[in-house]
Amino acid sequence: MNLEVLRRIGLSEGEVKVYGALLEIGITSINNIHEKVCIDRRNIYDILNKLIERGLVSYSEENGKRVFRITNPDKILSYIEEKKANLEEVKGEVSKVIPLIQEAFKSQKQELFSEIFRGAEGIKAVWEDMLNYKEVRWLGSGYYVPDKFPAFFKQWNKRRAENKILTIHLFREDKKEVVSKKLFPHSRFLPSEFNGNPTVTVIFGNKVAQFLFGENLFAFVIESKELAENYREYHRYLWDKVSKK
Repeated sequence: MNLEVLRRIGLSEGEVKVYGALLEIGITSINNIHEKVCIDRRNIYDILNKLIERGLVSYSEENGKRVFRITNPDKILSYIEEKKANLEEVKGEVSKVIPLIQEAFKSQKQELFSEIFRGAEGIKAVWEDMLNYKEVRWLGSGYYVPDKFPAFFKQWNKRRAENKILTIHLFREDKKEVVSKKLFPHSRFLPSEFNGNPTVTVIFGNKVAQFLFGENLFAFVIESKELAENYREYHRYLWDKVSKK
């Protein structure tokens, strides 16, 4: 049984493996879990304690030995609901301090500023920042985020539409068959010479982001009014003179 979906609710890879072993074996000792998952015994103890704290695993004593078992799987759903409730509570508290953090953040702004983001969460952080601007232009879109992070993209795009943020895409020609005009009404396609390179340039506000969607995920963001306007003009030129509908 594929339990990778459990990672999406916050379980680590080790926790998923141990939970899966208990699901398959049933009530068992740590020795049997160790043989099944090939994780260091000391780490298994830590993992089991975390699963017990989450309410997903319980234990008892049999013949002087501690044995473990999964709890009723319905607990997974209640665990999700609990997380949602906690997040709502935290969201309310964080919203009170965000204005103060924003004020301090803006006071540190420079005329030219660059940042590097790495990994899936880094990519998502840049996308979240795009929602602060009324227009976002893509150059060389390859449908990467909708493919790699469909749940995130669906939720992000819903918020984009609610905030009436205009997105203008210059897609790679080799993505013509998968791009939905309904989902991306303001989109055109670049010539085939632009195909094959897993990089995307995005312009929003005074920022230019370069995304690399290879084996490792990177985003390099430069904040410069002059640079952003130059890229915006380049995008307009490609849109008007080079791209096709």
